[in-house]
Amino acid sequence: MPRYAAVDIGSNSVRMMAAEVNQGETRILAQDRQVTRLGASVFRSGRIAKDALDFLCANLARMAATYSRLDIVGLRAVATSAVRDASNQREFLQRAGMALGANVEVISGPEEARLIHLGVESRWPRPKERTLIIDVGGGSAESIVSQGGQLVDAVSRPLGAVRLTEVFLQSDPPRAEELHRLESYIDEKLISFHKQHGAERFDRAVATSATAAAVVSAVNQVPRSRRDEADRMRASLSQVRELYGTLTRSGLAARRKMTGIGPKRAEIVVAGAAVFLRILELFSHRSLYYCAAGVRDGIIADLAARGVGRELSQLSREQRSLVEGMAKRYGVPLKHARHVACLAHRLFEILQPVHQLAPAAGKLLEASAYLHDIGHFVSGTGHHKHSAYLVANSDMPGFTDTERFVIAGLCRFHRKSMPQPRHTQFQALDPESKRAVLRLAPLLRIADALDRGHEQRVRNLTSAIKDGNVSVMIETAADADLDLWAANEAADAFLDTYAIPISLQRAKVARP
Repeated sequence: MPRYAAVDIGSNSVRMMAAEVNQGETRILAQDRQVTRLGASVFRSGRIAKDALDFLCANLARMAATYSRLDIVGLRAVATSAVRDASNQREFLQRAGMALGANVEVISGPEEARLIHLGVESRWPRPKERTLIIDVGGGSAESIVSQGGQLVDAVSRPLGAVRLTEVFLQSDPPRAEELHRLESYIDEKLISFHKQHGAERFDRAVATSATAAAVVSAVNQVPRSRRDEADRMRASLSQVRELYGTLTRSGLAARRKMTGIGPKRAEIVVAGAAVFLRILELFSHRSLYYCAAGVRDGIIADLAARGVGRELSQLSREQRSLVEGMAKRYGVPLKHARHVACLAHRLFEILQPVHQLAPAAGKLLEASAYLHDIGHFVSGTGHHKHSAYLVANSDMPGFTDTERFVIAGLCRFHRKSMPQPRHTQFQALDPESKRAVLRLAPLLRIADALDRGHEQRVRNLTSAIKDGNVSVMIETAADADLDLWAANEAADAFLDTYAIPISLQRAKVARP
């Protein structure tokens, strides 16, 4: 199960998330957030202030230390509105990249909107709805039209809460003329988007960002310490209008005491609430739902969808060419070898929560799937032993000696008995190699059995792990009863190794 990290450097705060993704399910491993007000100096002077950059970099280094301990296979760090506008952007990128130990990417407004949409869909899919998604960050606001989970249109406008506060709201509480200029500016920036989509009917309006959390939490009286509970909560148009009126009449000290707002958010919540209110009014929508997802969630979903890091568990082109050449030289049917390799790698991916091996172990499993039958070239009797001997004594450029001996061990134990104290070849391995052979051999056995008939009937595998049991669903193109029976027989080794029951069943085919 691949692990990814996302860093979102916004105009108001920096956020980090590390998560693992398995078949679309995301489990958060670590997350962090720190208010930096990076955009405040940019929106005043056009530059990121030195103290703000120093503070940001210290927090980036701390966040990097957190996710670096989690064996992540993919990272994306992005910066948004404030950095897009900063005249010292190059200095920022250099220092932020050094603090993270990775490149930071300044993304466009449309890309920011795309990631927000992906994040919302990954956390709260609504396949039958037409949705208006609104994200009000520190420097910009993204307005997104989503239909059945697909992004239809998106715009990014300079309507972030920090930007609007710096430009329009100088008094505390804000004066009437300041609010009038603020609201007129919001209308001006939204007019083209409203002209295009104002007549459309939306099933739901979804708000994201910390300002959205503050608005919905304040309406529903959810304390800031329990803000996660506000996810998917609703605030009606009249409630948002009433809250906005209260906020505009209150000074900073009073806003800080309001339930759900928070001391830092109180400084910029008036401008943020104004944007949400005007969008609801312009689109004549009766309520707003909060979603806790954001750019970070979108980055994680995007990395997973693109299979980033998957190459770490797959043979390189040179390695695959080598093992295919060996298989061909020893008379192994390549269609069978390739299919078993594909199935073995898929099992490695979907069962990662069980075997918990590093991604690189997947390459060794894949290589052994190509080579486990080469011993037939010597003799059909005890071919697994001959396969192991041939691998152990072959030159295999692209593999270390340790890796070659693990591959040989997997070939040796792909059938018959599992490793025992009497097996000198196994006992000669180092502890980590022993662990890899022991945990991967059952997967190779199952993959080989799933193509028992050498007819490549199995198309895909999915898994579910629940209450200590593992279920593998088999998608087939034709009758695969023999392959399925053989795989369940081979699964005994899985139970013996992991002490976890596993069942392999044919997936139900949805009827049109």
